[in-house]
Amino acid sequence: MSIAQTHPVGIHGITARGPLSSALLRDLNGEPDVDLAEAAAKAVESTDDILRDGDIQLALFTLYALAYGSIPTLDARREWDGRLLEVRATLEHAFEQAIRRAVPHHPLPEPTVGAVASTLFAVTSEDTGSSLTRFLAKKATREQALEFLVLRSIYTLREADPHSWAIPRLRGRAKAALVEIQADEYGGGRADRVHAEIFAKSMRGAGLDERYGAYVDVVPAVTLASLNMMSMFGLNRRLVGAIVGHLAAFEMTSSIPNRLYGDGLRRLGFGEDVTDYFDEHVEADAVHEQIAGRDLAGALAEDHPELLPDILFGAVACLTVDSLVAEHVLECWQSGRSALVGADGEAT
Repeated sequence: MSIAQTHPVGIHGITARGPLSSALLRDLNGEPDVDLAEAAAKAVESTDDILRDGDIQLALFTLYALAYGSIPTLDARREWDGRLLEVRATLEHAFEQAIRRAVPHHPLPEPTVGAVASTLFAVTSEDTGSSLTRFLAKKATREQALEFLVLRSIYTLREADPHSWAIPRLRGRAKAALVEIQADEYGGGRADRVHAEIFAKSMRGAGLDERYGAYVDVVPAVTLASLNMMSMFGLNRRLVGAIVGHLAAFEMTSSIPNRLYGDGLRRLGFGEDVTDYFDEHVEADAVHEQIAGRDLAGALAEDHPELLPDILFGAVACLTVDSLVAEHVLECWQSGRSALVGADGEAT
């Protein structure tokens, strides 16, 4: 099935992937017919792998969309609906515990700027997601490159937003550093240079739908999990250390891959309208990684040592979950299959 083909959409442009997401979408459409709290508890109890559970991850994605306003048809008044918040809390608890089990343990450094930054640079240098980067640069087909853009769109059309939740929760050096990074992400005052908008231009240039969530029905659960993890870290004040660590790792593993992504897209004949986003991040993220590692994560750990465990956890969680995404995509492509849900009848 080609990406360009129309995919069926359900309520609010989202098609349910199981009993929980189905019940949630009906409830959000004003047609409640089950106890959502009970449905959430059953979903958690019955799943074997919450990071790859399409029903749970789609439900979380939809609940977070209420906070972001990323799906305009969702009633904004439901953002603070107590029943929905109860469901979200149930899913988040299980999701966070699964991530913590999956994340390798790393010894904590001293809570100083230099020690924390050095540890983060060491941890990110071990990142194993580079195989997908090399594959896209050297071997991917045009259809696979389009799939790559579709997969990236779930986060990148909202780029920076999950991390911005941390701004009001920080003070001093860490807050100043985060605002410095985010100012660049949001275009430095130029609407046309907002990174999400540059990526939307890439989608248009590749002949894809730039509307946010247009491809939510075809991305695998683990891709939703990557964004949902960011949203969970950002929206929960107790996890402010985790969202800071996540951003640090995100920036530290961005510059070189984006250069290779741009090279791969040029190899396949895509023009500057598609590659501009990736070229922009080669230089920008080389600067951001220093700010994120030292002035943001390092300063936060130095000022608040109690947050150091979660800073490191967030960084390693970023690498761990994004590696799961990369492994899924690479395994599919190397075996001649699409990495998208529904493209080969798979429902992940």
